[in-house]
Amino acid sequence: MVTLFDKTQNGRTAAGGGPAESYSGYREPDTDVPPKARPVLGAVSVNGIAIAESDILAEAQNHPAENPGAALAAAARALVVRQLLLQKARELDILAAPQADGDGRQETDEDAAIRLLIEREVSAPSASEEECRRFYDNNREKFRSAPIFEASHILITADPADEGTRASRRLEAERLAAVIVGHPGEFATMARTHSACPSAATGGNLGQLTRGSTVAEFERALQRMKEGEITLAPVESRFGFHIIRLDRRIDGEQLPFDLVRRRIAGWLEASAWSKAVSQFIAVLAAHATITGIDVTGADGPLLQ
Repeated sequence: MVTLFDKTQNGRTAAGGGPAESYSGYREPDTDVPPKARPVLGAVSVNGIAIAESDILAEAQNHPAENPGAALAAAARALVVRQLLLQKARELDILAAPQADGDGRQETDEDAAIRLLIEREVSAPSASEEECRRFYDNNREKFRSAPIFEASHILITADPADEGTRASRRLEAERLAAVIVGHPGEFATMARTHSACPSAATGGNLGQLTRGSTVAEFERALQRMKEGEITLAPVESRFGFHIIRLDRRIDGEQLPFDLVRRRIAGWLEASAWSKAVSQFIAVLAAHATITGIDVTGADGPLLQ
């Protein structure tokens, strides 16, 4: 007679430690063997040529994204596009000698074939004088010389990681700023005695500053100031707190078209070439059988 405690029949364990069927037909899962991990993506292939999951995982490091899934999807799309180009290069019997870049890094044979394929099959028109002029007229704000500022400052240093010290230094800077605003003629003297910047030796004078010469917070403050103005409140940066005086401001000037025409032509031609490459890949994708990933969607590489 079968009992509920018969180890060979009740599904608890069977000879050898594996799962056994119970009198009800239920079969317990075998916990001795861990389940096989599911693939991170479905099978991805191009015209029957599979793209290995390991290759997608390796490629994902080149595609920063908000989450791992997005990075893997971007990597898969990139590898699909690469496979499309390689298959077209092989179809056209394109072989190219690998070249080295400016840092001495050598192309692979596949990279060389893709490069030559695109050089042969993709063309983009040169930018005409009229197109360059139209772009210039519609984007005049892009073609101004950078403003120049002559400024002085007093720096009260504070370590961003030390909240207590930073709070006390902020109060120190605020008190000093209040004194200087009331006695602007003492700015240089106060800089020599209180500033932690090497410019203290010259009364805080930093000389002429252009875009990128200082930290972003300092630069934004200068943009808002008028000549002769001293900041009422210290400007905070990672270095500490700055009391700033704008001594002189030289606004940027409109650059003439002839000076920037070649730069504009380069931008337009690079944009046209990028679009032409995307269109070439789109045509390849339209005639290919691609599984596992969509390369023509809104976030696909063909619309970048």
